[in-house]
Amino acid sequence: MALQIYNTMSRSKELFAPQEPGKVKMYVCGPTVYGYMHIGNARPIIVFDMVRNYLEHIGNEVQYITNFTDVDDKLIRKAEEMNTTVAEVAEIFIAAYREDIAGLGVKPATMNPRVTQSMDLIIEFIKELEEKGYAYENGGDVYYRTAKFADYGKLSRQNLEELHFGIRVEVDSRKEKPEDFVLWKAAKPGEVHWHSPWGEGRPGWHIECSAMAREFLGDTIDIHGGGQDLQFPHHECECAQTEALTGKPLSNYWMHNGFINIGDEKMSKSLGNGHLVKDIRERFKAGTIRYFMLSTHYRNPLNFTEESMLSAEKSAERIALAESNVKHRLELDSAGAEGEASGQITGHLSAIINNFHAKMQDDFNTPDAITAVFDWVSLANNTLANTDALSADFAALLKVFAEMNAVLRLTPERDEEAAGEEVERLIAERAEARKNKNWSRSDEIRDELNAMGILLEDTPQGMRWRRK
Repeated sequence: MALQIYNTMSRSKELFAPQEPGKVKMYVCGPTVYGYMHIGNARPIIVFDMVRNYLEHIGNEVQYITNFTDVDDKLIRKAEEMNTTVAEVAEIFIAAYREDIAGLGVKPATMNPRVTQSMDLIIEFIKELEEKGYAYENGGDVYYRTAKFADYGKLSRQNLEELHFGIRVEVDSRKEKPEDFVLWKAAKPGEVHWHSPWGEGRPGWHIECSAMAREFLGDTIDIHGGGQDLQFPHHECECAQTEALTGKPLSNYWMHNGFINIGDEKMSKSLGNGHLVKDIRERFKAGTIRYFMLSTHYRNPLNFTEESMLSAEKSAERIALAESNVKHRLELDSAGAEGEASGQITGHLSAIINNFHAKMQDDFNTPDAITAVFDWVSLANNTLANTDALSADFAALLKVFAEMNAVLRLTPERDEEAAGEEVERLIAERAEARKNKNWSRSDEIRDELNAMGILLEDTPQGMRWRRK
């Protein structure tokens, strides 16, 4: 098997081959930290976490960079609303971002460079573009000269003639051409600013990613990722800036995830139909949210509804329960998991994991990979019902599940939680009530525990509990 990735640049699937075998350089555009993450922001975060997990799982060392845009117009306005500084706004929402990604089962990036900590890099990048004739200054602002870069539009498949009519560009008499974009913005009175050869100001949006990607990953990276909405103008402008400066491709593979719709409508601020991740996490576990995101191919649009989340919750719970039951069955076996699994189990597991990898290697086809996970669930449940099953069978089941779950992370990777004294007391009382056939008291205790967020499960191997 060989990994194929759909490359936005070529509009086709391509065999993935990193520049240096076994090492992958990956840059994913990060958040502008002026507010809480919404569900649309969460999709690329989970998608590219999955991509990174798989690349690592098949033996690559992944250098994964996601930036923080910690100064721009939105942060300035937010600081005014909150009567604080831009720096304080950034700190508040970077902390919120980190809390959200942890709550989504997402691993931290290798590095999160910040715009405010990369100002020298950005200024030097702009200076070099100016020296090469790709940038010009007017009134303290610096613009990129798009007409000079012959390949402008190659990523989004647009051309300059179309751009004159088809894109929303701010009318600015200081620009040579309407489609030219800003690299450096002169500061308005009282605004946060940095000193530069063109006066006091701050960077434009597009330049920051070019400068940071080049500094931390080199002239050419292996994978550049982000949402479909970033393809134009952000990624197009990144291409133009970096490739004009280096003469090399900015990225060998471009990956873009599809939009999230809310009840079949595109999510947008104007419609007021966004949903904050912090609120969604109060209702649904990380495994449910990840299942929802990964049960549709990353390049396809995804419809967020109450029904779709409840369906994802049921599916994620079914997977988690099967894993938990297999773990419990293995723990109860005093003989341990020594010895070899039965040939029948081994054969089934081999087919499941081979199918899982075949789907993942086909441009990260997670919906079909999840089908392989459900094949595992069926096998696990059948094995649990088999009184002749070997302990080694359950150990083999868990090993294969762990391999798939390391990529998808549909169930939490954490130690078993302690029940707490009150919960333990009620569980013991319920066991005694059942022993005495006091079914009404048994049901009362189950309801009490349910109100406390504890679910009881009566299994062939005995009563078990878990948190909702």
